[in-house]
Amino acid sequence: MTGTDRAAGWEPGDGALLLGVRHHGPGSARAVRAALEAARPGVVLIEGPPEADALIPLAADEDMRPPVALLAHAVDEPGRSVFWPLAEFSPEWVAVRWALEHDVPARFIDLPATHTLAWDAPGSERPDMSPEEGEQRPEAGATGETGPGEGREPDAGADVRVDPLAVLAEAAGYDDPERWWEDVVEHRGAGEGDAFAPFTALEEAMGALRETEQDGGRDRDLVREAYMRLQVRAARREFEAGVAVVCGAWHVPALRRRTTVAADRALLKGLPKARTDMTWVPWTHRRLSRASGYGAGIDSPGWYGHLFSAPDRPVERWLTKVAGLLREEGRIVSSAHVIEAVRLAGTLAVMRGRPLPGLSETTDAVRAVMCEGSDVPLALVHDRLVVGDVLGEVPAGAPAVPLQRDLAGIQRRLRLRPEARERELELDLRKETDAGRSRLLHRLRLLGIRWGEPAGSRGSTGTFRETWRLRWEPELSVRVAEAGVWGTTVLAAATAKAEADAVTAQGLAEVTALAERCLPAGLPDALPTVMRVLTDRAALDTDVGHLAQALPALVRALRYGDVRGTDTGALAEVAAGLAERVFVGLPAACAALDADAAEEMRRHVDAVHAAVGLLRDDPAPGHGDLRPRWQAVLRALSAQDTVAGVVRGRAVRLLLDDGALAPDETARHMALVLSPGTPPADAAAWIEGFVGGGSGGGMLLVHDERLLALVDAWLTGVPADAFTDVLPLLRRTFSAYEAGVRRTLGELVRRGPEGRGAVTTAGSSVPGFAAVLDTARADAVLPVVRLLLGLDAEDNDLVGVDA
Repeated sequence: MTGTDRAAGWEPGDGALLLGVRHHGPGSARAVRAALEAARPGVVLIEGPPEADALIPLAADEDMRPPVALLAHAVDEPGRSVFWPLAEFSPEWVAVRWALEHDVPARFIDLPATHTLAWDAPGSERPDMSPEEGEQRPEAGATGETGPGEGREPDAGADVRVDPLAVLAEAAGYDDPERWWEDVVEHRGAGEGDAFAPFTALEEAMGALRETEQDGGRDRDLVREAYMRLQVRAARREFEAGVAVVCGAWHVPALRRRTTVAADRALLKGLPKARTDMTWVPWTHRRLSRASGYGAGIDSPGWYGHLFSAPDRPVERWLTKVAGLLREEGRIVSSAHVIEAVRLAGTLAVMRGRPLPGLSETTDAVRAVMCEGSDVPLALVHDRLVVGDVLGEVPAGAPAVPLQRDLAGIQRRLRLRPEARERELELDLRKETDAGRSRLLHRLRLLGIRWGEPAGSRGSTGTFRETWRLRWEPELSVRVAEAGVWGTTVLAAATAKAEADAVTAQGLAEVTALAERCLPAGLPDALPTVMRVLTDRAALDTDVGHLAQALPALVRALRYGDVRGTDTGALAEVAAGLAERVFVGLPAACAALDADAAEEMRRHVDAVHAAVGLLRDDPAPGHGDLRPRWQAVLRALSAQDTVAGVVRGRAVRLLLDDGALAPDETARHMALVLSPGTPPADAAAWIEGFVGGGSGGGMLLVHDERLLALVDAWLTGVPADAFTDVLPLLRRTFSAYEAGVRRTLGELVRRGPEGRGAVTTAGSSVPGFAAVLDTARADAVLPVVRLLLGLDAEDNDLVGVDA
């Protein structure tokens, strides 16, 4: 750039070149690049934490791909953190890249992160804003911070007092600040021959606004701007070639204001401090959006990224992207649709008086032409393109806590790449790589790093498969830093965290849940501590409800030993002992319960029954098969009148399902409880326990017409004055059945006993059912069962398969 070109707008002797921008604005980014090319300053000063100056060279690394963010966190409290996000279209990022490409020094000049992190810390003392220093104290409760120069600290949590964009848009006759910004900045040229014209106009507008808004309304604004003024003064003394400042447009009038050095230093006196670490972390377009809760967000980061990167014809290129996405999702979209959408968007822009079609025009065109008026595919376009799932990358050389480095190495080894878009990961735990992935995800969940969430497996209900939903969020970088206090590797940190959680657990259920999580996480060194605490808590806890609640978690944990090769002998011993204590105390615990307590106890009985069924396959030494003892407990529950009806009914049902109670005996139990001497409410509760609670009782009544006849006869004999009392309970029971089951039951009842025919044994009158099992017919379904369970064709023996 020649001296003549530079003289057209700015000279080093004119003072600092103040380039006021909108954070994450592609129009501002283009204008900054054009202004820096025209001015060729000797140094570029950028709004951001000075501690990050040493990290600026990493922006030139070929492995650095925005969006990224500068992360500052307190060394002693990693959860206290601040982000400064930067996208490819952020003016600050463009300024950094321009400086690196032209070998020009670049520095951050905002208030240091050491003060920012300490400002809102509990017990911190804020500086006194003395009126005699020439600054006005803001009104009580004023917290204005958003717009072109604000809201870049996600943890600030300030309420919005004024949005400069909204004020300027309203003055221009716009009801949408985003549309106004697009029209006056994004769709205009970068200066139209004068590279500094956009910044001059924006500075005048911000100056007028600040005169009416009492200097931004926050003490922190005044302190930050005082610090920036001091840094600008120092740079002007150091660099003769001139100083360019890239900052939020809201701050430009304050930086232009003439104040004394003493006054600025007085504002900085006594600021609280916190020991701080700083690094680069990946960011996402989704976290740049305003909906994510960050004050400097934008509604459409994907759209802004497109505007910044498109070399020409942005509308045509955008609508082509939309068409490609919709085609990938199976919608029929042709090139003719794209042509028509482009025409419609242009027509809408002319009708609305806009210089070019904006996001609202292209969205309306997509809805009308490509989506046939439907908002369903349009929501997909908004999520995938307007917002987007772009995840940035940072180079391996960026500073990181040891735990982060270990995690990154494991991710590379397991080929488990972090992604911003949510995806499902199906794992086969019989494979070494998948087993390692499972252990990693379970360990991270123990550490509070919820990269993955377990989901139900579609392929199998056995223990050898797991399904996870994965999505990497930028905040997880903070969680990794927090977890670093437990160890320098993922394994060591998860082990230490599990041991600490076991010692501080408040109840037995917490310890059993922890044991259940330790096994799939593969933490053998933590298990002795967890088991010792578990044994102590189980011995001291006498509440049968607590014991019954803890048993299923222990038994579920035992199942992981089959696939993962984990030694679960100690866990089996504790589980068997816990089951014995439940057996002894359960009958007494089920007596004299109100309706809510009885329903809770019914759920405990179900859980214990399922646990015993799993525990029988691998009993603990010295305990043997627990089923006979559990069935004896169920018989005792079914025969005691003091036990709540819902529990008695469920005990009979469980015995029937296990084949421990004959159909005739089951009918006798039901006949007794439905006899005229039993209060209708008690009888209804028994029926709820027997056929309710999602236990498949509807199908039982369909196929066992003797039981259906008993229920039908009892229901028709309930006195009118008692019917209204039992109706809600019966309605809850039968309304839970599927529509087909209810329809079949209604048809059977409508036909009556004569139509259904005489019933002598359970199911004998139903076509396709016999008194004994037909093994030849049963074998015919084995190929289908293998397919459903995901077994290989050669696996002929299904016995022992966890399904």
